[in-house]
Amino acid sequence: KRPDVITKTDWLAPILWEGTFDRRVLEKHYRRQNITVGLAVFATGRFAEEYLRPFLHSANKRFMTGYRAIFYIMVDAFFKLPDIGPSPLRTFKAFKVGTERWWLDGPLVHVKSLGEHIASHIRDEVDFLFSMAANQVFQNEFGVETLGPLVAQLHAWWYFRNTKNFPYERRLTSAACIPFGQGDFYYGSLMVGGTPHNILDFIKEYLNGVIHDIKNGLNSTYEKHLNKYFYLNKPTKLLSPEYSWDLAFSPPPQI
Repeated sequence: KRPDVITKTDWLAPILWEGTFDRRVLEKHYRRQNITVGLAVFATGRFAEEYLRPFLHSANKRFMTGYRAIFYIMVDAFFKLPDIGPSPLRTFKAFKVGTERWWLDGPLVHVKSLGEHIASHIRDEVDFLFSMAANQVFQNEFGVETLGPLVAQLHAWWYFRNTKNFPYERRLTSAACIPFGQGDFYYGSLMVGGTPHNILDFIKEYLNGVIHDIKNGLNSTYEKHLNKYFYLNKPTKLLSPEYSWDLAFSPPPQI
């Protein structure tokens, strides 16, 4: 149904576009599994005031509708949750993120905190886990078609650009380096998903990569470390740019 786009990777992982899946068939499978899905979101400073409420309101309506979901809300100050009607399928848990002074990189603090929560309790509470940035709003159903052992989000802008121009980390001494002539796709950092075990594995590799770079006087970005991880550990499912489109870009016909 979608000859205009790539729907399968070279390693045979599906790329989800509108019209490439049947959610009804998938729901028959997942209903029998009796799953619980987690959604972790970080919002610090102005992000909490500006973005967190619309994110949570839309997620409550659109994220895994009809399934048990636990929302893990990571904030740097006590935050009053928005008024959301009670539901036996929805649980909201808020955690205050520590801000150690020597952690100068915001994403590093967030990812480190998420890893600690996965290890201490999240991996015993959910079957699948997504980590998302708060500056997004769910416009449509985000359902079980997105579930998988390791789920990557294709970058809205770079998907439509030449592979040779991808902004990978190119410094050979960086742990995030992907040399010229290598790489598959460019993945966005606004969303990553999978089993808690696989998310925790990524976090460990990311933290080790950051420590390696610090020792070498380098400071690569979270997104570049994410791309290196997915280059070495191929995602089992890819979400098309439709799942995280940036409204600053005029949508091409494929979207």
